[in-house]
Amino acid sequence: MKKIAMVLGLVLLAGTAAFATPSTQIWIPSTDIQPFKKLHFGFDQYIKMERADGTREANVINNGLTIGVLPFEKIQMEVGIDQRAFGIEPYDSAPIYLNAKIGTPEGSLFEGSPAVAVGGYDFGTKKYTTDAGWGTDNNILYGLVAKTLGKAGRLSLGYYQGNDKLLIDKEGKKDEKGVLASWDRTISEISDKLWVAVDYMGGENAYGALSYGVAWKFAPNVGVILGLDRYNNTDLKSTYTVQVDIDLDL
Repeated sequence: MKKIAMVLGLVLLAGTAAFATPSTQIWIPSTDIQPFKKLHFGFDQYIKMERADGTREANVINNGLTIGVLPFEKIQMEVGIDQRAFGIEPYDSAPIYLNAKIGTPEGSLFEGSPAVAVGGYDFGTKKYTTDAGWGTDNNILYGLVAKTLGKAGRLSLGYYQGNDKLLIDKEGKKDEKGVLASWDRTISEISDKLWVAVDYMGGENAYGALSYGVAWKFAPNVGVILGLDRYNNTDLKSTYTVQVDIDLDL
């Protein structure tokens, strides 16, 4: 517990951060879950493209920690905490977000069964009120199934729903739900260290996007993802993303 407390303290003091993320593909959650006592550090940056006039908004940066908390093979669970900064107020005054996920890996329910996961993320600490006009309790809940189809890679499909006060489209209408879908594959023909993915999150809220990217494992416990997020809401600028992932065993 002392180790965990120390790590949490370091993460919270390590500067600014962005999206409160469970184990993900490029953008959406995945059915992957951190094993018991595995600490996962995520350092993500979302770099916004320039406007036509050459201006650029502040980047969004993510420092997060996720840990596996169940000592079982067939039922696994992770919980996480992130610190977020958009470079704007009032959102940076409530920078802490939480996430959790529980599920079962492929083949656990029966021979050939898909992986199944349910969870939630972006549980912010500032509750939305009409008086304040803002909040961070996006409170996205989701369910996913995933199946690896040999050399064709892994397909995932799911659904999400969030806070309809905050997940709205560009016209201000409720847009709090949508599909989740992804394809990912390790390109073992080139190297077992190389991985590619494409994922999609439905809706024209701030989360809806088509994302794709590649990852490289520099060590068994260290990897880097390079990707691009194109948002369904055309008023939002696309973002490049650089994500550094580090795993440690307690």
